[in-house]
Amino acid sequence: MAERSVLVLTSLAGGDRHGYALIKDIESFSGVALSPGTLYGALAKLEADGFVQRLPADDRRYPYRLTPAGRTALAERLAESARIASLGLERIALGSP
Repeated sequence: MAERSVLVLTSLAGGDRHGYALIKDIESFSGVALSPGTLYGALAKLEADGFVQRLPADDRRYPYRLTPAGRTALAERLAESARIASLGLERIALGSP
């Protein structure tokens, strides 16, 4: 799963959001500014994989929702990232200058 997909899924774990709200939320918690093209490409892939669902239009905006499969995939990816981060930090602490 690409890093931008993890960012999108993490944002949607906090609730349903449309494109602009996703861009702003992702930027606020990660400092990463996704372009609309990058965001919608990631959303299309995540939707095809069954990880997000596009909801009916709300005043010309289409919100997206994290599916149960998306929640599971995100939890697995974050757990793996946490394991790797922990190991990396341990090795840095034990390493030589």
